[in-house]
Amino acid sequence: MSSEATEDRVLEAIAARRDLVNEALDDDVPMGSPERLYEATRYLLKAGGKRLRPTVALLTAEALADVEPLSADYHAFPALDGREIDVMSAATSIEVIQSFTLIHDDIMDDDDLRRGVPAVHREYDTETAILAGDTLYSKAFELLTETGADPANGLEAVRRLATTCTQICEGQALDIEFERRTAVLPDEYLEMIELKTAVLYGTATAIAATIMGADDETVEALYRYGIDSGRAFQIQDDVLDLTVPSEKLGKQRGSDLVENKETLITLHARQQGVDVDGLVGTDDVDEVDEAEIEAAVEQLEDAGSIAYAEEKAEELTARAKEHLDVLPDNEARSLLADLADYLIARGY
Repeated sequence: MSSEATEDRVLEAIAARRDLVNEALDDDVPMGSPERLYEATRYLLKAGGKRLRPTVALLTAEALADVEPLSADYHAFPALDGREIDVMSAATSIEVIQSFTLIHDDIMDDDDLRRGVPAVHREYDTETAILAGDTLYSKAFELLTETGADPANGLEAVRRLATTCTQICEGQALDIEFERRTAVLPDEYLEMIELKTAVLYGTATAIAATIMGADDETVEALYRYGIDSGRAFQIQDDVLDLTVPSEKLGKQRGSDLVENKETLITLHARQQGVDVDGLVGTDDVDEVDEAEIEAAVEQLEDAGSIAYAEEKAEELTARAKEHLDVLPDNEARSLLADLADYLIARGY
């Protein structure tokens, strides 16, 4: 199958599950009182998003149950112990946590836009945005208690989600710390993106496997699939920020470089003796021009830093797909493998 055909198949699988996840989110995070709080709570969920993490969770359940994709009711899904569980509640809990982190990230970074609309703290106010994020955080745990899984498995799923939230905070703290340090090692960066970004992919697969009643070895392997594909996803984002034209990115190309954000690319370049801090002459994305970014990218290419990041993303993706060997050989497993490839090959 060609790469284009594979991408089309993955996008179709994501779109089909996105529609179902969106329907579930509308029910799972309803309007309430005070009205302004719940409008803000639902605002980012209704703004869109690909729903990649819940899609990964749903595909994991389908692969473990060895059923045809989209053939079983996600709200009454056949677990490995013979129970019927609500795997959709687990999937939406992951997406709700993702939205919680985005709201708080935008506040900390003082960003104006998210998913093409004003950030929650811009549309409402900072106080309401903080409360909206906290409401989503709490709601995610409510949802995860409603799967109907074996009680021991349900408790383990809640424990893992709680640990994940702590890890995301640790990753965010490391990201902030790195901005104040004069030297960061590539391995430290990989640890940071694992905690800040990849862990929620790993949790999506692990929670689905846990409530399905999979054994510990299978849960751990699927967790590692999510971690490795999630790290590859973030590294590829770093690459795309430099290599995709601004009009396709939807933001200024090279904005990470302009804002002095460390990436695997810049860390590698520093080790090659590149004056990364001098690549662009401004830290304001509104002032930089394309010619300056192009010249910076050429230096990073000459240093082999962009190729280094691309190779690391490919290496992690290959490792992620190896972890899928614990699954039956079926269509859902194949889609999980293709999705890992899609995460590092996606276009704009």
